[in-house]
Amino acid sequence: MERGIALLRAFRPGLELLGNGELAERTGLSRATVSRLSQTLVRTGFLEYDAASRAYRLGAPVLSLAHAMRSGSPVLRVAAPWMRELAQARRINVGVAVADGDDMVYLESVRYSRKISLRNVVAGQRVPIELTSLGRAYLAALPDAARNAWIAAMKRRRPGHGPALVAEIDDARDSIARRGWCMAAWQPGVVALSTPLVLDDGAIYALNVSVATGDPPQIAARTLAEDLLRLKRRIVQALEAELGAGA
Repeated sequence: MERGIALLRAFRPGLELLGNGELAERTGLSRATVSRLSQTLVRTGFLEYDAASRAYRLGAPVLSLAHAMRSGSPVLRVAAPWMRELAQARRINVGVAVADGDDMVYLESVRYSRKISLRNVVAGQRVPIELTSLGRAYLAALPDAARNAWIAAMKRRRPGHGPALVAEIDDARDSIARRGWCMAAWQPGVVALSTPLVLDDGAIYALNVSVATGDPPQIAARTLAEDLLRLKRRIVQALEAELGAGA
């Protein structure tokens, strides 16, 4: 099962069609194993075979699983209406994401940017943990041992960039400890603030707000921070009330 899931995870935006060789390279599995697993996934509908390109694409059942996950998420059920309300009222972008490997995956993204942006973030999109405010907020909420292990792996993936990124991650942790949020401007003209949302069961989510602006990041952060922390309080209070009602 783990190997079959590894094949499905190899598909990303821009990699819609993958052959056996590419799947083997991206998963580290042998071509024989990939061939056997891909045939099983085709039979179950999770992959479709494109005869012209001799490659596979994801099948519709993958999308149905994503829909079931989103509709069954208590966090999204509580957070999504307030995220839309905030995004529309303030003309900003609001998102919530969780970690998956080396990336944060958006569960919801409501886009009301004040400026037209070339980048359109949607649910399911992945962004790198170490470069984004979402990822750094997630790392700040991790237990020390787990965070240190993740950082050690990141240094191996990014030789030469590790020390600078670790310093930025440490700055983000300090910002969250002092102010409740951290900031990143890893894309030109876009300022993003994030805060961790840790549930009673230990699950870690990250909330963010962002805006395309020509203002200096610290200026844009003043109003964004207030909006972000207010949204977090509303979500936490609603989840606590829901949990209490079900007790």
